[in-house]
Amino acid sequence: MSDDQRDQTPVEPAAEAEAPAQPPVPTGPEPEPIRFFGTTWVNHDGGYGPRRVGVAVGALVIAVVGAFLLRLSYEGLEIGNVGPFLSISVIVLFAIASSIAFAKTWDSFSRRPAPSSDEAALKGLKAIGFIGSLIAYFLRCFVEAPGEKLRRAEYEHASAEFARRRSSRTGNPAARRPKRKK
Repeated sequence: MSDDQRDQTPVEPAAEAEAPAQPPVPTGPEPEPIRFFGTTWVNHDGGYGPRRVGVAVGALVIAVVGAFLLRLSYEGLEIGNVGPFLSISVIVLFAIASSIAFAKTWDSFSRRPAPSSDEAALKGLKAIGFIGSLIAYFLRCFVEAPGEKLRRAEYEHASAEFARRRSSRTGNPAARRPKRKK
């Protein structure tokens, strides 16, 4: 063995004398984060206001760009001289898809979809009508973070339930006296 190998000792001694890990004390339910907002919606801190403005402006800008691209594609159909039936069909398709996407997105801000609902089947339709979803986000940002009302109600209900469960505990149940028989 060389001198370099013999003289190598651990830099820090093993930390065996550390205190045993304490089990975490439950502090209550955790709020569910909202896309683009995280958990800043709980106390309206951490840049909540600028985030709402940013989401509103971003949704509006993307909706305008999307509408411009749809206009360019419609003009491409006109240049291709595909006929009035197809041109009108494309406009009607995008209008219906946008209105359905708006309604579904707006509803998702106030209630959760049922587990057996056909939300998965509507993903393609909502993708086609993306302008409606973006407009729903834009309009909702004037009132609150999209989905804040729903998550706040769920969070307050869970906090109340947690407080109720925690307050009913009155000590160690194993140390209680046995009940007397009558």
